[in-house]
Amino acid sequence: MRKKTKFKGRIREINYLVDEQPILNESLWKLITWISDYYLVPIGKAATAVLPSRYSTQVKPKVNKTVMLKKSPDISLVTERATSQKNVLQYLSHKITPIYIHELNAVVKNPHQVCTRLAEIGLVDIGEESMLPAATGFLDEPIFKKINFNDDQKEVINQLSNSIDLKEFNPYLLHGVTGSGKTEIYIEAARKVLAKGKSVIILLPEISLTPQIAGRFRAAFGDTVTLWHSKLGQSERSWIWKRVCLGECKVIVGARSAVFMPVKDLGLIVLDEEQESSFKQESPDPRYHAREVALMRGKIHKCVVLLSSATPSLESYYNEIVGKINPLSLPRRFGGAKYPLVHVVDMNLEAEEVGNPRYIFSSLLQGKIQERLDKNEQVILLQNRRGHSPVVRCLDCGHTEMCPHCEVTLTYHKQGNTLKCHLCGLIQSPPPNQCKNCSSDLLQLSGIGTQRVEDLVKSTFPSANVERMDIDSARSAKDISQTLSKFGKGDIDILLGTQMIAKGLDFEKATLVGIINADTGLYLPDFRAGERVFQLIYQASGRAGRRKKQGEVVIQTYDKENPVIKAASKLDLKKYYNVLLSERKSLNYPPFSWIAKVEFSGKSKQNVEKVSQKVSKVFPHSFKGLDILGPAYCYRERIRDNWRMQIVFKSNKDKDASGKKLHTFLRKGLNIDDMKQNQKGVRITIDINPVSLL
Repeated sequence: MRKKTKFKGRIREINYLVDEQPILNESLWKLITWISDYYLVPIGKAATAVLPSRYSTQVKPKVNKTVMLKKSPDISLVTERATSQKNVLQYLSHKITPIYIHELNAVVKNPHQVCTRLAEIGLVDIGEESMLPAATGFLDEPIFKKINFNDDQKEVINQLSNSIDLKEFNPYLLHGVTGSGKTEIYIEAARKVLAKGKSVIILLPEISLTPQIAGRFRAAFGDTVTLWHSKLGQSERSWIWKRVCLGECKVIVGARSAVFMPVKDLGLIVLDEEQESSFKQESPDPRYHAREVALMRGKIHKCVVLLSSATPSLESYYNEIVGKINPLSLPRRFGGAKYPLVHVVDMNLEAEEVGNPRYIFSSLLQGKIQERLDKNEQVILLQNRRGHSPVVRCLDCGHTEMCPHCEVTLTYHKQGNTLKCHLCGLIQSPPPNQCKNCSSDLLQLSGIGTQRVEDLVKSTFPSANVERMDIDSARSAKDISQTLSKFGKGDIDILLGTQMIAKGLDFEKATLVGIINADTGLYLPDFRAGERVFQLIYQASGRAGRRKKQGEVVIQTYDKENPVIKAASKLDLKKYYNVLLSERKSLNYPPFSWIAKVEFSGKSKQNVEKVSQKVSKVFPHSFKGLDILGPAYCYRERIRDNWRMQIVFKSNKDKDASGKKLHTFLRKGLNIDDMKQNQKGVRITIDINPVSLL
């Protein structure tokens, strides 16, 4: 540590504290220092991840004036000519609670002036009501459920209650099948924690899950519940952060960044659907994983951390096997609901029968959808690809429309009649009507996106109410909340979407799930590809028949014998995970190794190659149990005009139990600050425990 500063400017004295309420506490500072050390980033970047950007403690919610008629008002105080006052009194006489003064605009002119006069003569009371941030609109409709716990749930609750009483760090993995009542467990555990005056953080992978779960917690715990996610506005984030600092909010429901909320006396952290890759911060630094941060925060606060999923990550599954995480199990669906019947359709045979290789709906799925519509039941259709057609190809020369800035095809979006790049956001409008390579006008739209499926569903079932939910149609938290609310009320017959609708949602009348193309993502060159596809199919299947009526699932595939598809169709998680563990061990991939990715990116392909080769030679001699792959080009070689290469490090846990050897190795070999100065134009980033190598 330096004894003297290199700063040459004027150093001012501290005169006073800007914030009356501290926005950080000691435990959060410990977490910041751990993030800096573990993810190999400067402490300033770690602090930036924890604190909301442009935070201001001066932000206050807007205030609206309210008015209410006093009990037994003396109407004789109003003169005969004061017709506006009489009209207001007449209107208020039918209201039993205060109303906003601006609601009286339809009754009289200048309602504020009229109400002020009525208050002066003692006929009404004028008050103020703070307007909550718009994002808390999620919480306007509490969702009440009468719960009778089954024996499995009681056992899990007892174990968690005993652990909460110990006031010690205890990590758990709740492995509960879809529809087993995991949310009820969270609520009951939270109730136990709140009774001790402590706070709770509930982490969700998708904002689409927030309305339902937040509504459940709102029903149980009222105004102590608040939300935290990326869709919040700046003033909302500041206001909520301040309320949490003051201890006014005890239950935080939110996305991955909610793990940093400065709650008072943290007693429980829950990660719902803990296997989801959205818990990983991909960019910017620090590239943290909310699961890892939650476990460390649990250690700092000495509290219970509950990881939960029907399809846990292979790492958590393995850590449970070796005893690093305590096991909890919900092996049966709640309320006696049966597992869905699963049908696997070979789309190759279907295409041959109809003579159309671009066939989208199997006859089985069409028939099942019609059956549900006839019974006034609901359908969920999953197609994990946005847009209308992912590929625009010339039939004469085979040329494919590519993004000029990324090494990916442009996707055709029917809405707006545009071509879009889903990596850099490029939009071409209108799309070309001739091939850029040979000038042919024979351009074919290939592949299946949600918009194309939507068109087909609407034309096939014209009387059905169909709604699509993906990033393009649900741009805001409000859009998502409204769509799910409509589906929950039965106003939508068929809900179509991407993985946003595949997990965590609970709808009584949804008895059929159709997976349009189960092979999407299956053949990507990534060691987690099969695991992700299995989890998505399994989770989507779990949306069907979550009450008394048994559900059905139709899985459409072009590779019926693929082990991932076969295991997912049988809902046989244990068998498939054991196969995965065997494969990962032989290849020295997680959970049997620690893994780190060093990525090089820049505008000049030649410079990226030179720097990656140079860096690969500066590392100290490797240690026993370390595998080094690369440098090699990433699967997506170019994104936003930046060429990308990577070096992957795998440190076997038999030789490096805690991962310290790998961290030390990277620190000695990589001095990022110096390299950024010496390698102009090439960006170097480190990703500890990446969820993808694409």
